[in-house]
Amino acid sequence: MIDVQDATFEAEVIQRSMTTPVVVDLWAPWCGPCRTLGPMLEKVINETNGQVVLAKINVDENPGASAAFQVQSIPAVYALKDGQVVDGFVGGQPEPAIREFVTKLLGDEAEAAVSSEMQELLAAGDEESLRKAVELDGESVQAVGMLGALLLQTDRAPEAVEVLAAGPDDPMLAQLLAQARDLAMPSDARNEIEQKLAVLLETVKEDDDDRAEFVGLLDELSVGSPEAVAEWRRKLSTRLF
Repeated sequence: MIDVQDATFEAEVIQRSMTTPVVVDLWAPWCGPCRTLGPMLEKVINETNGQVVLAKINVDENPGASAAFQVQSIPAVYALKDGQVVDGFVGGQPEPAIREFVTKLLGDEAEAAVSSEMQELLAAGDEESLRKAVELDGESVQAVGMLGALLLQTDRAPEAVEVLAAGPDDPMLAQLLAQARDLAMPSDARNEIEQKLAVLLETVKEDDDDRAEFVGLLDELSVGSPEAVAEWRRKLSTRLF
C-alpha cells in the first residue's frame, strides 16, 4: 500500500499501472465508510502478493488527484491498467464484492495462479494438500474424489461421507459416497437404529425425552442413509401434527 500525493500521482498511479494493476482508494479522515472499506481493501490486495498495488489518496490533502477522477462522493475506488480506468465503485462494499473486484482485475493471471496451485496440491496427494485443494475449489471432482478416497483408505468413512456429500453432483463421487455410507454405517447398525425409531415413534408426541432421542437417532442415521431419514422425518411430522 502506498500513500499518493498530488506530486507523486503521475509516477505512482499512472506510470505504475503500465506494468501492474493499481487500485486507487479515494478517502478522507472524516469519512466513516472509508475507515471500514480501507482495511478490507488492504487485506484483499495484500493477498495478491504484489500482483495488484493499492494507492490511497486523501482527497482533502490532494485536490489535484481527486479532480483527475472527478470525485463526487467518497469512498470512491478505481482500478487502472495501462494508464486507463478499467473499473470502479463508489460507497462501502462487503469483502466478497471487493474480492470479486480484485479478482476480476487480475483476470487470466489469477485463474492461472489458482490452476497452478491446484495442480501442485493434487500432485502432492497428502491429506493436508488435498484439503487445501478442496478449499480452493469445492467443485473440483478430482480434488473431492481424491480426498474422499484417502479418507476411506485410512478407515475414516464418516469424514469421507462429509467431504463427498458436500461435493459436486458427479457419478464417480456418488459411487464413492455410497461406499462411504456403507462403511460408516453397516446395514445391521442401520436396522438397529430404525428399530429404535419405530418404538420411539409411538411415544414422541407425549414424551419430550423420547422425541429428543428420536431426533438424535435421525442425526446418526443420516450418515448412512439420508433417504431413510427423510422417510422417518415424514412419519414424525405425521405423528406430531
